[in-house]
Amino acid sequence: MKLLSVNDSTSVTNRRRPTKEVFVKEYLQRINYSGELMVSHECLRNLQKAHLFSVPFENLDIHNKIPIKLDLDLLYEKIIINHRGGFCYELNGLFNELLRQIGFKSRMVSARVLNSETGQFGEEFDHMAIIVDLDNKEYLVDVGFGEFARYPLLIQLDVVQSDPRGQFLIKYWNNDSLIVLKTTNGKEVPEYLFTREERRLSEYAEMCDYHQTSPYSHFTQNKLISRPTEKGRITISGNTVKISEEGKMVKEITFEDGEFERYYKKCFNNKEGIK
Repeated sequence: MKLLSVNDSTSVTNRRRPTKEVFVKEYLQRINYSGELMVSHECLRNLQKAHLFSVPFENLDIHNKIPIKLDLDLLYEKIIINHRGGFCYELNGLFNELLRQIGFKSRMVSARVLNSETGQFGEEFDHMAIIVDLDNKEYLVDVGFGEFARYPLLIQLDVVQSDPRGQFLIKYWNNDSLIVLKTTNGKEVPEYLFTREERRLSEYAEMCDYHQTSPYSHFTQNKLISRPTEKGRITISGNTVKISEEGKMVKEITFEDGEFERYYKKCFNNKEGIK
């Protein structure tokens, strides 16, 4: 399948909405998943990992002045058919739909991200996460938050959970909110607050518009595209490529204006990655 340039529009063409079978088939092809499909913890873990390793987190449409609309058909066209990435509303919104099509009992929930500069949490709907009810337990699922857990986190309070991406802890915050923390350099660092209440995709529209238009949104500052690797992460931020492994920077490349497209293709369209 031809991969579109990052500068190409991703508007829906005359393509019809796929059937459930086609939706799931094409989605699994996009994330290179060929494992068993069943409503199980193992399947959920494998799907989350496959998605994270195949679909990058990116804000390129924002910098190319292509409006992001929270419509499942548009998201499917962009991410699955055009082999693009997206930010939290797009990635988690579409992944939630995949889970539901497979048969998981999943729901979108509102989250509020900690601003490390101000020490304040964002507004309601600042971030989208997913909760999956499975075997009488709840799991926090997130494929749209950059360097976060590789696998679903059991929503069990005050219990440290080990993940390839670090140690995570979920605690009670206040009212109906919970907080997820990550241990960094021996300290528990807040990632975001979240609630258990089910939300509709349309409820995120106002904050989605804010994050792609406001000069105060970190998404409007620099072009960003990033995805994890088995040992670390590969990221393009602004005019810099950064490759990390096991928490250490192993390669950093600064390029000239106008070369973004070339490095984007090397890092994210080339199966062998950047050399």
